[in-house]
Amino acid sequence: MLRIHFTSEDLTRLRVATGPDPMWELVLSLHLLQNRQAALVFDPWRREVRAGLARAGLTDTVADLARLCPFATYFPDFLTPGQGVTELETGIDRVLSTPVPRLSAEVSQLYGPGRMPAGARRLAAGDRAALDRLGDALRRYYAVAVAPYAAEIGAAVAADRPVRAQAALDRGSDGLLATYQPDLTWRDENRVLEAPYPVASEKWLDGRALTLIPAFFCVRHPVALADPGLDQVLVHPLTPRPGWLERAGADRGERGEAVRPAVAQLVGHTRAAVLEVLERPLSTTQLGSVLRLALSTASRHASVLREAGLVVSERCGPSVVHRRTALGDALMNGAYPAPPARACPAPPGGAHRREARAAVPAGRVSGGVW
Repeated sequence: MLRIHFTSEDLTRLRVATGPDPMWELVLSLHLLQNRQAALVFDPWRREVRAGLARAGLTDTVADLARLCPFATYFPDFLTPGQGVTELETGIDRVLSTPVPRLSAEVSQLYGPGRMPAGARRLAAGDRAALDRLGDALRRYYAVAVAPYAAEIGAAVAADRPVRAQAALDRGSDGLLATYQPDLTWRDENRVLEAPYPVASEKWLDGRALTLIPAFFCVRHPVALADPGLDQVLVHPLTPRPGWLERAGADRGERGEAVRPAVAQLVGHTRAAVLEVLERPLSTTQLGSVLRLALSTASRHASVLREAGLVVSERCGPSVVHRRTALGDALMNGAYPAPPARACPAPPGGAHRREARAAVPAGRVSGGVW
């Protein structure tokens, strides 16, 4: 069990990341390629990504990254810098700018005494060529395994924020932390946040902010940094639904968004895309951001769909939050009645971090570039 202790002042510094953190999504997706967790949700993604990595000639490169970032009880903190960085290049720049003493300490902890291969020694020493190869590998992996799914990741994170924001407006930090059940347990009587963890771990913030980061590729349990001396983050699962990849793989609209072909013919590509992303509630601002629409355009499309009974809109503090109705769900899921006598029926619709899992034996983590 992980226990994070707050003071009253610490609670005032609590923050929620403003968007997906590409470095956390990169690292956690790399872990999912090394395990079979959440098979129903992520196996289609695994098959698609492995095929894409093979076509791009990145199989060996990703094997090297997995040695540096194993699915184990420990992997280096320097790979996930910052508190909710939202730009990939910013995150990679921070990785490559890690001070050499920290690089040396974290890479050494990964491999163990006397077990570090030559490539890892170069990386731990801050060798510029080794760091440049690492940066290139991170970019190329991200382009295949994460970037093609950015719309789904962004929509999931955008849908998560209104829930947290409304709770914080209604009941402050206590209300915000209470929304993370069952992934996290907030005990307001003694100001302790608890999360499942492989070993007992106690953290005190000591005046530092804690950043809560939603992650699409985080599964089962929240994840924290290994080093208690760093500015702290707690990454929590967004838990996408089974079939998300099949929905995302539908025909693409004019802006590249996933839409249902039949629905697009009925209401137009953009409104079909609005219905698609409103599988989760979104504010007008979030709707515009996810689909790259002007606020006035997003509001107009939501209004038309609302008049058709496909969307309902409710004021939530300063924002208007839109969600699909049961009729909208039926339309998107193909459960509405087919026209009579026309076609076949529609088909049925830290040193201690991470969850309990076996550490990779240090003696097996060897070879490769790093």
